[in-house]
Amino acid sequence: MAADNVLGFINGNIYVSFDPLRKVTGLVTCGKYILYSGESEKAERLVKALNGLLIDLEGLTVMPGFIDVHMHLDMLAVSLNSIDLRGVESIESLKKRLREYYEGRLDCEWIIGRGWDQELFKERRWPNRFDLDEAVSDKPVILERICGHAAVVNTKALNIVCSNIDVSRDPNFLRSEDGSLTGVIVEDAVKLFREYYQSSFSEMLKALDNSLKYTASLGVTSIGFMSCDAASLRLLQILKESRGLPVKVRVYLKDTLVDTLLSLGLRRGFGDDTLKIMGVKIFADGSLGARTAWLSEAYSDLPETCGMPTIKEEKLKEIIYECHKAGLQLAVHAIGDKAIDTVIGSFRLIEDEFSNYRHRIEHASVLRLEQIEQLSRLGLLIAVQPHFIISDWWAVRRVGEKRASWLYPSKSLIDNQVKIGFSTDCPVEPLNPWETVYAAISRGKREGIELSKYTSDEALTLLEALHYYTKGAAYFFFEEENTGTLEPGKYADFIALDKDPFEVSLDELLSIKTLLTVVSGRVVYEGNFFKDRLN
Repeated sequence: MAADNVLGFINGNIYVSFDPLRKVTGLVTCGKYILYSGESEKAERLVKALNGLLIDLEGLTVMPGFIDVHMHLDMLAVSLNSIDLRGVESIESLKKRLREYYEGRLDCEWIIGRGWDQELFKERRWPNRFDLDEAVSDKPVILERICGHAAVVNTKALNIVCSNIDVSRDPNFLRSEDGSLTGVIVEDAVKLFREYYQSSFSEMLKALDNSLKYTASLGVTSIGFMSCDAASLRLLQILKESRGLPVKVRVYLKDTLVDTLLSLGLRRGFGDDTLKIMGVKIFADGSLGARTAWLSEAYSDLPETCGMPTIKEEKLKEIIYECHKAGLQLAVHAIGDKAIDTVIGSFRLIEDEFSNYRHRIEHASVLRLEQIEQLSRLGLLIAVQPHFIISDWWAVRRVGEKRASWLYPSKSLIDNQVKIGFSTDCPVEPLNPWETVYAAISRGKREGIELSKYTSDEALTLLEALHYYTKGAAYFFFEEENTGTLEPGKYADFIALDKDPFEVSLDELLSIKTLLTVVSGRVVYEGNFFKDRLN
Protein backbone atom coordinates (compact mmCIF):
# COMPACT_ATOMS: atom_id res chain seq x y z
CA MET A 1 0.00 0.00 0.00
CA ALA A 2 1.05 3.60 -0.45
CA ALA A 3 3.47 5.22 1.95
CA ASP A 4 1.60 6.83 4.86
CA ASN A 5 -1.56 5.54 3.21
CA VAL A 6 -1.54 8.32 0.61
CA LEU A 7 -3.89 7.78 -2.34
CA GLY A 8 -4.18 10.04 -5.35
CA PHE A 9 -6.84 10.10 -8.06
CA ILE A 10 -6.34 12.03 -11.29
CA ASN A 11 -8.17 12.62 -14.57
CA GLY A 12 -11.50 12.23 -12.85
CA ASN A 13 -14.89 13.86 -12.97
CA ILE A 14 -14.96 14.69 -9.27
CA TYR A 15 -17.90 16.38 -7.57
CA VAL A 16 -16.60 18.09 -4.45
CA SER A 17 -20.05 19.37 -3.44
CA PHE A 18 -23.55 19.88 -4.83
CA ASP A 19 -24.56 23.05 -2.98
CA PRO A 20 -22.70 24.91 -4.29
CA LEU A 21 -21.85 22.72 -7.28
CA ARG A 22 -18.08 22.35 -7.49
CA LYS A 23 -16.08 19.97 -9.69
CA VAL A 24 -12.37 19.14 -9.91
CA THR A 25 -10.22 16.55 -11.67
CA GLY A 26 -7.86 15.47 -8.88
CA LEU A 27 -8.18 14.18 -5.33
CA VAL A 28 -5.56 13.17 -2.74
CA THR A 29 -6.17 11.44 0.58
CA CYS A 30 -3.81 10.85 3.48
CA GLY A 31 -4.90 8.43 6.17
CA LYS A 32 -8.51 9.16 7.08
CA TYR A 33 -8.65 12.59 5.51
CA ILE A 34 -8.78 14.44 2.24
CA LEU A 35 -5.49 16.21 1.69
CA TYR A 36 -6.27 17.97 -1.58
CA SER A 37 -9.06 18.40 -4.12
CA GLY A 38 -8.28 20.35 -7.24
CA GLU A 39 -6.45 20.01 -10.52
CA SER A 40 -4.98 16.68 -11.61
CA GLU A 41 -1.51 18.11 -12.27
CA LYS A 42 -1.08 19.34 -8.70
CA ALA A 43 -2.62 16.15 -7.29
CA GLU A 44 -0.11 14.06 -9.25
CA ARG A 45 2.87 16.12 -8.07
CA LEU A 46 1.68 15.90 -4.49
CA VAL A 47 1.25 12.11 -4.57
CA LYS A 48 4.66 11.56 -6.14
CA ALA A 49 6.32 13.81 -3.57
CA LEU A 50 4.71 11.78 -0.79
CA ASN A 51 5.53 8.46 -2.46
CA GLY A 52 1.82 7.57 -2.56
CA LEU A 53 -0.26 5.43 -4.89
CA LEU A 54 -1.56 7.24 -7.97
CA ILE A 55 -4.68 6.05 -9.77
CA ASP A 56 -5.84 7.30 -13.16
CA LEU A 57 -9.64 7.47 -13.06
CA GLU A 58 -9.81 7.70 -16.87
CA GLY A 59 -12.76 10.06 -16.64
CA LEU A 60 -14.77 8.14 -14.03
CA THR A 61 -17.08 10.10 -11.74
CA VAL A 62 -16.32 10.50 -8.03
CA MET A 63 -18.63 12.07 -5.46
CA PRO A 64 -19.14 12.17 -1.67
CA GLY A 65 -20.53 8.94 -0.25
CA PHE A 66 -24.25 8.69 0.39
CA ILE A 67 -25.48 9.22 3.94
CA ASP A 68 -28.69 7.34 4.80
CA VAL A 69 -30.04 9.03 7.91
CA HIS A 70 -32.71 6.41 8.71
CA MET A 71 -32.51 2.67 8.13
CA HIS A 72 -32.75 -0.56 10.13
CA LEU A 73 -29.53 -2.51 9.93
CA ASP A 74 -30.78 -5.46 11.97
CA MET A 75 -33.92 -5.82 9.88
CA LEU A 76 -31.84 -5.56 6.69
CA ALA A 77 -29.70 -8.40 8.03
CA VAL A 78 -32.80 -10.53 8.53
CA SER A 79 -34.39 -9.58 5.21
CA LEU A 80 -31.28 -10.54 3.22
CA ASN A 81 -31.80 -14.05 4.60
CA SER A 82 -35.58 -14.35 4.24
CA ILE A 83 -38.33 -14.49 1.60
CA ASP A 84 -38.49 -11.37 -0.57
CA LEU A 85 -42.19 -10.69 -1.20
CA ARG A 86 -41.89 -7.32 -2.95
CA GLY A 87 -44.10 -7.05 -5.99
CA VAL A 88 -46.13 -10.20 -5.25
CA GLU A 89 -49.48 -9.64 -6.97
CA SER A 90 -51.70 -12.29 -5.37
CA ILE A 91 -52.15 -14.35 -2.24
CA GLU A 92 -51.71 -17.47 -4.37
CA SER A 93 -48.31 -16.22 -5.52
CA LEU A 94 -47.40 -15.42 -1.92
CA LYS A 95 -48.25 -18.99 -0.89
CA LYS A 96 -46.24 -20.38 -3.80
CA ARG A 97 -43.13 -18.44 -2.77
CA LEU A 98 -43.63 -19.55 0.82
CA ARG A 99 -43.85 -23.23 -0.15
CA GLU A 100 -40.82 -23.02 -2.45
CA TYR A 101 -38.75 -21.32 0.24
CA TYR A 102 -39.71 -23.91 2.84
CA GLU A 103 -38.94 -26.87 0.60
CA GLY A 104 -35.36 -25.65 0.35
CA ARG A 105 -35.01 -25.10 4.10
CA LEU A 106 -36.83 -27.93 5.84
CA ASP A 107 -34.58 -27.67 8.91
CA CYS A 108 -35.34 -24.01 9.69
CA GLU A 109 -37.03 -23.16 13.00
CA TRP A 110 -38.99 -20.12 11.78
CA ILE A 111 -39.88 -19.01 8.26
CA ILE A 112 -39.56 -15.28 7.79
CA GLY A 113 -40.56 -13.09 4.87
CA ARG A 114 -41.11 -9.43 4.12
CA GLY A 115 -42.33 -7.06 1.44
CA TRP A 116 -45.94 -7.95 0.55
CA ASP A 117 -48.52 -5.24 -0.04
CA GLN A 118 -52.19 -6.20 0.03
CA GLU A 119 -52.97 -3.31 -2.31
CA LEU A 120 -51.31 -5.31 -5.11
CA PHE A 121 -53.25 -8.53 -4.53
CA LYS A 122 -55.82 -9.45 -7.15
CA GLU A 123 -57.93 -10.97 -4.36
CA ARG A 124 -58.37 -7.43 -2.95
CA ARG A 125 -57.98 -8.57 0.64
CA TRP A 126 -55.36 -9.14 3.32
CA PRO A 127 -53.78 -12.58 3.63
CA ASN A 128 -54.69 -14.55 6.76
CA ARG A 129 -53.38 -17.43 8.81
CA PHE A 130 -55.43 -19.99 6.89
CA ASP A 131 -53.75 -18.92 3.65
CA LEU A 132 -50.36 -19.49 5.23
CA ASP A 133 -51.46 -22.80 6.80
CA GLU A 134 -52.23 -24.12 3.31
CA ALA A 135 -48.61 -23.51 2.36
CA VAL A 136 -46.81 -24.35 5.63
CA SER A 137 -48.51 -25.67 8.75
CA ASP A 138 -45.77 -27.48 10.67
CA LYS A 139 -43.35 -24.55 11.08
CA PRO A 140 -44.10 -21.08 12.48
CA VAL A 141 -44.31 -18.43 9.75
CA ILE A 142 -44.29 -14.63 9.93
CA LEU A 143 -44.53 -12.56 6.76
CA GLU A 144 -44.22 -8.82 7.36
CA ARG A 145 -45.93 -6.24 5.22
CA ILE A 146 -43.58 -3.94 3.30
CA CYS A 147 -43.93 -1.21 5.94
CA GLY A 148 -43.02 -3.46 8.89
CA HIS A 149 -46.03 -2.18 10.83
CA ALA A 150 -48.22 -5.17 9.99
CA ALA A 151 -47.67 -8.87 9.36
CA VAL A 152 -49.49 -12.13 8.85
CA VAL A 153 -48.60 -15.27 10.80
CA ASN A 154 -49.75 -18.85 10.49
CA THR A 155 -51.59 -20.85 13.15
CA LYS A 156 -48.40 -22.55 14.34
CA ALA A 157 -46.80 -19.16 15.07
CA LEU A 158 -49.95 -17.89 16.78
CA ASN A 159 -50.08 -20.93 19.05
CA ILE A 160 -46.43 -20.50 20.06
CA VAL A 161 -46.80 -16.84 21.00
CA CYS A 162 -50.35 -16.85 22.36
CA SER A 163 -49.63 -19.78 24.67
CA ASN A 164 -47.55 -17.41 26.80
CA ILE A 165 -49.70 -14.28 26.81
CA ASP A 166 -53.35 -13.22 26.89
CA VAL A 167 -54.25 -11.45 23.64
CA SER A 168 -58.01 -11.49 24.12
CA ARG A 169 -58.17 -7.69 24.51
CA ASP A 170 -55.12 -6.76 22.46
CA PRO A 171 -56.14 -4.56 19.47
CA ASN A 172 -52.86 -5.39 17.76
CA PHE A 173 -54.17 -8.91 17.04
CA LEU A 174 -56.87 -8.49 14.39
CA ARG A 175 -60.02 -10.60 14.51
CA SER A 176 -62.74 -11.67 12.11
CA GLU A 177 -66.42 -10.88 12.67
CA ASP A 178 -66.87 -14.05 14.74
CA GLY A 179 -64.07 -12.97 17.08
CA SER A 180 -61.43 -15.48 15.94
CA LEU A 181 -57.85 -14.43 15.28
CA THR A 182 -57.15 -13.78 11.59
CA GLY A 183 -53.39 -14.09 11.88
CA VAL A 184 -52.98 -10.43 10.91
CA ILE A 185 -51.03 -8.48 13.51
CA VAL A 186 -49.99 -4.83 13.74
CA GLU A 187 -47.60 -2.56 15.63
CA ASP A 188 -46.62 -3.95 19.07
CA ALA A 189 -47.70 -7.47 18.13
CA VAL A 190 -45.25 -7.44 15.20
CA LYS A 191 -42.47 -6.44 17.59
CA LEU A 192 -43.52 -9.25 19.93
CA PHE A 193 -43.27 -11.90 17.23
CA ARG A 194 -39.85 -10.65 16.17
CA GLU A 195 -38.53 -11.58 19.60
CA TYR A 196 -39.39 -15.22 18.92
CA TYR A 197 -37.33 -15.72 15.79
CA GLN A 198 -34.07 -14.13 16.86
CA SER A 199 -31.06 -15.70 15.16
CA SER A 200 -28.23 -17.15 17.19
CA PHE A 201 -25.35 -14.90 18.22
CA SER A 202 -23.00 -16.20 15.52
CA GLU A 203 -25.70 -16.12 12.83
CA MET A 204 -26.62 -12.54 13.59
CA LEU A 205 -22.97 -11.48 13.75
CA LYS A 206 -22.43 -12.84 10.26
CA ALA A 207 -25.70 -11.37 9.00
CA LEU A 208 -24.86 -7.89 10.31
CA ASP A 209 -21.39 -8.10 8.77
CA ASN A 210 -22.89 -9.04 5.41
CA SER A 211 -25.42 -6.22 5.67
CA LEU A 212 -22.70 -3.66 6.27
CA LYS A 213 -20.71 -4.96 3.29
CA TYR A 214 -23.85 -4.82 1.16
CA THR A 215 -24.40 -1.22 2.30
CA ALA A 216 -20.86 -0.26 1.28
CA SER A 217 -21.27 -1.92 -2.12
CA LEU A 218 -24.13 0.49 -2.88
CA GLY A 219 -22.04 3.57 -2.14
CA VAL A 220 -23.56 4.32 1.28
CA THR A 221 -20.78 5.43 3.63
CA SER A 222 -22.77 6.44 6.75
CA ILE A 223 -26.06 5.20 8.17
CA GLY A 224 -28.46 6.13 10.94
CA PHE A 225 -29.32 2.78 12.58
CA MET A 226 -32.83 3.25 13.95
CA SER A 227 -34.32 1.32 16.88
CA CYS A 228 -31.03 -0.43 17.60
CA ASP A 229 -31.32 -2.89 20.47
CA ALA A 230 -28.68 -3.85 23.02
CA ALA A 231 -27.80 -7.10 21.22
CA SER A 232 -27.17 -5.33 17.91
CA LEU A 233 -25.04 -2.67 19.57
CA ARG A 234 -22.96 -5.37 21.21
CA LEU A 235 -22.50 -7.16 17.87
CA LEU A 236 -21.46 -3.94 16.15
CA GLN A 237 -18.80 -3.37 18.80
CA ILE A 238 -17.47 -6.89 18.28
CA LEU A 239 -17.33 -6.38 14.50
CA LYS A 240 -15.65 -3.01 14.94
CA GLU A 241 -12.93 -4.45 17.16
CA SER A 242 -12.37 -7.65 15.19
CA ARG A 243 -12.40 -6.45 11.58
CA GLY A 244 -13.57 -2.85 11.46
CA LEU A 245 -16.89 -1.55 10.19
CA PRO A 246 -17.03 -0.87 6.44
CA VAL A 247 -19.48 2.03 6.93
CA LYS A 248 -19.99 4.57 9.68
CA VAL A 249 -22.88 3.72 12.00
CA ARG A 250 -24.82 6.33 13.96
CA VAL A 251 -27.01 4.61 16.54
CA TYR A 252 -30.48 5.59 17.72
CA LEU A 253 -31.43 3.13 20.43
CA LYS A 254 -34.88 1.63 21.05
CA ASP A 255 -37.07 3.56 23.45
CA THR A 256 -37.06 0.56 25.79
CA LEU A 257 -33.41 1.41 26.51
CA VAL A 258 -34.09 4.97 27.63
CA ASP A 259 -33.76 4.18 31.34
CA THR A 260 -30.48 2.34 30.71
CA LEU A 261 -29.09 5.29 28.77
CA LEU A 262 -30.15 7.74 31.45
CA SER A 263 -28.69 5.64 34.26
CA LEU A 264 -25.36 5.34 32.43
CA GLY A 265 -25.27 9.04 31.65
CA LEU A 266 -24.40 8.45 28.00
CA ARG A 267 -24.80 11.54 25.83
CA ARG A 268 -25.02 12.13 22.11
CA GLY A 269 -21.68 11.49 20.45
CA PHE A 270 -20.54 8.68 22.74
CA GLY A 271 -18.20 6.51 20.67
CA ASP A 272 -15.87 7.42 17.83
CA ASP A 273 -15.97 8.37 14.15
CA THR A 274 -16.89 4.79 13.18
CA LEU A 275 -19.56 3.81 15.73
CA LYS A 276 -21.38 6.45 17.72
CA ILE A 277 -24.51 6.67 19.88
CA MET A 278 -26.69 9.62 18.87
CA GLY A 279 -29.87 9.19 20.84
CA VAL A 280 -33.25 7.47 20.98
CA LYS A 281 -35.92 6.45 18.45
CA ILE A 282 -39.56 6.78 19.57
CA PHE A 283 -42.77 5.73 17.78
CA ALA A 284 -45.75 8.08 17.89
CA ASP A 285 -47.93 6.18 15.38
CA GLY A 286 -47.88 3.46 12.72
CA SER A 287 -47.99 3.43 8.90
CA LEU A 288 -50.33 4.52 6.13
CA GLY A 289 -50.13 1.07 4.56
CA ALA A 290 -51.49 -0.61 7.68
CA ARG A 291 -53.85 2.33 8.37
CA THR A 292 -52.24 2.77 11.77
CA ALA A 293 -50.74 6.19 10.99
CA TRP A 294 -52.68 8.67 13.15
CA LEU A 295 -54.66 11.16 11.05
CA SER A 296 -56.65 14.20 12.17
CA GLU A 297 -59.56 13.00 10.01
CA ALA A 298 -60.70 9.49 9.09
CA TYR A 299 -59.11 7.44 6.33
CA SER A 300 -60.89 8.03 3.04
CA ASP A 301 -60.86 4.32 2.20
CA LEU A 302 -61.81 3.17 5.72
CA PRO A 303 -63.93 5.90 7.36
CA GLU A 304 -64.34 4.03 10.64
CA THR A 305 -60.71 4.69 11.65
CA CYS A 306 -58.27 7.59 11.96
CA GLY A 307 -55.39 5.28 12.81
CA MET A 308 -53.95 5.33 16.29
CA PRO A 309 -51.18 6.65 18.51
CA THR A 310 -48.66 4.07 19.65
CA ILE A 311 -47.65 5.97 22.77
CA LYS A 312 -49.59 8.00 25.31
CA GLU A 313 -49.01 11.73 24.98
CA GLU A 314 -47.82 12.13 28.57
CA LYS A 315 -45.31 9.31 28.12
CA LEU A 316 -44.06 10.88 24.89
CA LYS A 317 -43.57 14.22 26.64
CA GLU A 318 -41.76 12.52 29.51
CA ILE A 319 -39.32 10.70 27.21
CA ILE A 320 -38.68 13.83 25.14
CA TYR A 321 -38.00 15.92 28.22
CA GLU A 322 -35.79 13.35 29.96
CA CYS A 323 -33.74 12.52 26.85
CA HIS A 324 -33.30 16.15 25.96
CA LYS A 325 -32.16 16.98 29.48
CA ALA A 326 -29.70 14.07 29.28
CA GLY A 327 -28.13 15.41 26.06
CA LEU A 328 -29.52 12.82 23.67
CA GLN A 329 -30.84 13.46 20.17
CA LEU A 330 -34.45 12.41 19.68
CA ALA A 331 -35.82 10.79 16.53
CA VAL A 332 -39.60 10.51 16.67
CA HIS A 333 -41.51 8.42 14.13
CA ALA A 334 -44.66 10.33 13.13
CA ILE A 335 -46.41 9.71 9.80
CA GLY A 336 -49.98 10.99 10.23
CA ASP A 337 -50.74 14.69 10.69
CA LYS A 338 -52.44 14.08 14.05
CA ALA A 339 -49.34 12.28 15.32
CA ILE A 340 -47.23 15.19 14.08
CA ASP A 341 -49.49 17.64 15.95
CA THR A 342 -48.83 15.66 19.12
CA VAL A 343 -45.08 15.52 18.53
CA ILE A 344 -44.86 19.24 17.80
CA GLY A 345 -46.84 19.97 20.97
CA SER A 346 -44.51 17.75 22.98
CA PHE A 347 -41.39 19.44 21.62
CA ARG A 348 -42.79 22.86 22.46
CA LEU A 349 -42.12 22.03 26.12
CA ILE A 350 -38.40 22.43 25.46
CA GLU A 351 -38.34 24.72 22.42
CA ASP A 352 -36.54 27.56 24.18
CA GLU A 353 -33.48 25.43 24.76
CA PHE A 354 -33.11 22.82 22.02
CA SER A 355 -31.74 24.77 19.06
CA ASN A 356 -28.40 22.94 19.27
CA TYR A 357 -29.84 19.46 19.73
CA ARG A 358 -31.19 18.93 16.20
CA HIS A 359 -34.10 16.76 17.31
CA ARG A 360 -35.78 14.93 14.45
CA ILE A 361 -39.13 13.75 13.16
CA GLU A 362 -38.98 10.62 11.06
CA HIS A 363 -41.11 10.40 7.88
CA ALA A 364 -43.69 13.19 8.45
CA SER A 365 -45.60 11.77 5.50
CA VAL A 366 -48.86 13.72 5.90
CA LEU A 367 -48.09 17.38 6.58
CA ARG A 368 -50.39 20.38 6.59
CA LEU A 369 -48.89 23.72 5.56
CA GLU A 370 -49.25 25.26 9.00
CA GLN A 371 -47.37 22.28 10.44
CA ILE A 372 -44.48 22.90 8.05
CA GLU A 373 -44.32 26.49 9.28
CA GLN A 374 -44.32 25.26 12.89
CA LEU A 375 -41.52 22.80 12.15
CA SER A 376 -39.48 25.63 10.68
CA ARG A 377 -39.97 27.85 13.73
CA LEU A 378 -39.05 25.01 16.10
CA GLY A 379 -35.97 24.01 14.13
CA LEU A 380 -36.95 20.34 13.97
CA LEU A 381 -35.26 18.18 11.34
CA ILE A 382 -37.25 15.89 9.04
CA ALA A 383 -35.85 12.57 7.82
CA VAL A 384 -37.63 11.92 4.52
CA GLN A 385 -37.89 8.78 2.38
CA PRO A 386 -38.61 9.82 -1.22
CA HIS A 387 -39.16 6.25 -2.40
CA PHE A 388 -42.34 6.09 -0.30
CA ILE A 389 -43.90 8.11 -3.13
CA ILE A 390 -43.53 5.15 -5.49
CA SER A 391 -44.13 2.31 -3.04
CA ASP A 392 -47.20 4.02 -1.58
CA TRP A 393 -48.83 4.35 -5.01
CA TRP A 394 -52.22 3.95 -3.28
CA ALA A 395 -51.65 6.89 -0.89
CA VAL A 396 -54.24 9.21 -2.48
CA ARG A 397 -56.83 6.50 -1.93
CA ARG A 398 -55.92 6.47 1.78
CA VAL A 399 -56.24 10.19 2.43
CA GLY A 400 -58.47 11.38 -0.44
CA GLU A 401 -58.01 14.17 -2.96
CA LYS A 402 -58.49 16.92 -0.37
CA ARG A 403 -55.39 15.86 1.56
CA ALA A 404 -53.34 14.55 -1.37
CA SER A 405 -51.23 17.73 -1.54
CA TRP A 406 -50.13 17.10 2.06
CA LEU A 407 -48.27 13.90 1.14
CA TYR A 408 -44.44 13.85 1.16
CA PRO A 409 -43.95 17.62 0.67
CA SER A 410 -40.14 17.69 0.28
CA LYS A 411 -39.91 20.92 -1.71
CA SER A 412 -42.26 22.77 0.65
CA LEU A 413 -40.11 21.74 3.60
CA ILE A 414 -37.00 23.08 1.87
CA ASP A 415 -38.72 26.31 0.83
CA ASN A 416 -39.74 26.87 4.46
CA GLN A 417 -36.12 26.41 5.65
CA VAL A 418 -36.81 23.06 7.31
CA LYS A 419 -33.68 20.90 7.34
CA ILE A 420 -34.26 17.58 5.59
CA GLY A 421 -32.07 14.54 5.03
CA PHE A 422 -32.61 11.58 2.70
CA SER A 423 -33.03 8.00 3.78
CA THR A 424 -34.64 4.71 2.80
CA ASP A 425 -36.08 3.21 5.99
CA CYS A 426 -34.47 0.06 4.57
CA PRO A 427 -35.62 -2.69 4.35
CA VAL A 428 -38.97 -0.89 3.98
CA GLU A 429 -37.54 0.69 0.81
CA PRO A 430 -34.57 -0.43 -1.30
CA LEU A 431 -31.20 0.68 0.09
CA ASN A 432 -29.92 1.58 -3.39
CA PRO A 433 -29.53 5.40 -3.24
CA TRP A 434 -30.25 5.87 -6.93
CA GLU A 435 -33.77 4.54 -6.49
CA THR A 436 -34.28 7.20 -3.82
CA VAL A 437 -32.80 9.95 -6.01
CA TYR A 438 -34.98 8.87 -8.93
CA ALA A 439 -38.12 8.97 -6.77
CA ALA A 440 -37.30 12.44 -5.39
CA ILE A 441 -37.03 13.81 -8.93
CA SER A 442 -39.80 11.86 -10.70
CA ARG A 443 -42.36 11.57 -7.86
CA GLY A 444 -43.92 8.59 -9.63
CA LYS A 445 -44.93 10.49 -12.77
CA ARG A 446 -43.34 7.96 -15.13
CA GLU A 447 -45.05 5.12 -13.28
CA GLY A 448 -48.42 6.86 -13.63
CA ILE A 449 -48.83 7.15 -9.86
CA GLU A 450 -51.85 9.27 -8.98
CA LEU A 451 -50.00 11.28 -6.35
CA SER A 452 -47.81 12.88 -9.02
CA LYS A 453 -50.83 14.84 -10.28
CA TYR A 454 -51.32 16.52 -6.91
CA THR A 455 -47.71 17.06 -5.87
CA SER A 456 -45.70 17.68 -9.05
CA ASP A 457 -44.45 20.97 -7.57
CA GLU A 458 -42.80 18.98 -4.76
CA ALA A 459 -40.28 17.38 -7.15
CA LEU A 460 -36.61 18.10 -6.48
CA THR A 461 -33.77 18.64 -8.92
CA LEU A 462 -30.85 16.21 -9.20
CA LEU A 463 -28.60 18.77 -7.50
CA GLU A 464 -31.01 19.09 -4.58
CA ALA A 465 -31.45 15.34 -4.24
CA LEU A 466 -27.71 14.70 -4.13
CA HIS A 467 -27.13 17.54 -1.66
CA TYR A 468 -29.71 16.18 0.78
CA TYR A 469 -28.16 12.73 0.47
CA THR A 470 -24.65 14.03 1.28
CA LYS A 471 -23.91 17.29 3.14
CA GLY A 472 -27.58 17.88 3.95
CA ALA A 473 -27.77 14.44 5.51
CA ALA A 474 -24.48 14.94 7.38
CA TYR A 475 -26.17 17.77 9.29
CA PHE A 476 -28.43 15.20 10.98
CA PHE A 477 -25.36 13.61 12.58
CA PHE A 478 -23.71 16.95 13.48
CA GLU A 479 -21.04 16.12 10.92
CA GLU A 480 -21.46 18.65 8.12
CA GLU A 481 -18.03 20.10 8.96
CA ASN A 482 -16.40 16.66 8.70
CA THR A 483 -18.11 14.87 5.85
CA GLY A 484 -20.66 15.25 3.05
CA THR A 485 -18.27 17.10 0.71
CA LEU A 486 -14.77 16.37 -0.60
CA GLU A 487 -12.98 19.39 0.79
CA PRO A 488 -9.47 19.20 2.31
CA GLY A 489 -9.52 18.34 5.99
CA LYS A 490 -12.75 16.35 5.83
CA TYR A 491 -12.99 12.59 6.15
CA ALA A 492 -12.20 10.75 2.94
CA ASP A 493 -15.69 9.28 2.48
CA PHE A 494 -16.33 9.00 -1.25
CA ILE A 495 -17.44 6.73 -4.06
CA ALA A 496 -16.61 6.19 -7.74
CA LEU A 497 -19.40 5.55 -10.25
CA ASP A 498 -19.65 4.01 -13.69
CA LYS A 499 -21.71 6.96 -14.98
CA ASP A 500 -22.01 10.69 -14.35
CA PRO A 501 -25.53 11.22 -12.96
CA PHE A 502 -25.66 14.64 -14.66
CA GLU A 503 -24.95 13.12 -18.07
CA VAL A 504 -27.62 10.41 -18.15
CA SER A 505 -31.39 10.37 -18.49
CA LEU A 506 -33.69 10.13 -15.48
CA ASP A 507 -34.36 6.45 -16.19
CA GLU A 508 -30.63 5.73 -16.46
CA LEU A 509 -30.06 6.96 -12.93
CA LEU A 510 -31.44 3.60 -11.79
CA SER A 511 -28.65 1.71 -13.57
CA ILE A 512 -25.71 3.61 -12.03
CA LYS A 513 -23.27 1.26 -10.31
CA THR A 514 -20.76 1.87 -7.55
CA LEU A 515 -17.22 0.91 -8.56
CA LEU A 516 -15.39 1.99 -5.42
CA THR A 517 -16.34 2.94 -1.86
CA VAL A 518 -13.84 4.62 0.47
CA VAL A 519 -14.63 5.35 4.12
CA SER A 520 -12.19 7.37 6.22
CA GLY A 521 -9.54 6.73 3.59
CA ARG A 522 -10.02 2.95 3.70
CA VAL A 523 -11.19 1.07 0.62
CA VAL A 524 -14.21 -0.93 1.78
CA TYR A 525 -15.58 -1.95 -1.62
CA GLU A 526 -13.90 -2.20 -5.01
CA GLY A 527 -15.22 -3.26 -8.39
CA ASN A 528 -13.17 -4.79 -11.18
CA PHE A 529 -11.88 -1.45 -12.47
CA PHE A 530 -10.03 -0.77 -9.22
CA LYS A 531 -8.91 -4.27 -8.18
CA ASP A 532 -5.67 -4.29 -10.16
CA ARG A 533 -5.04 -0.58 -9.65
CA LEU A 534 -5.24 -0.74 -5.86
CA ASN A 535 -3.22 -3.92 -5.34
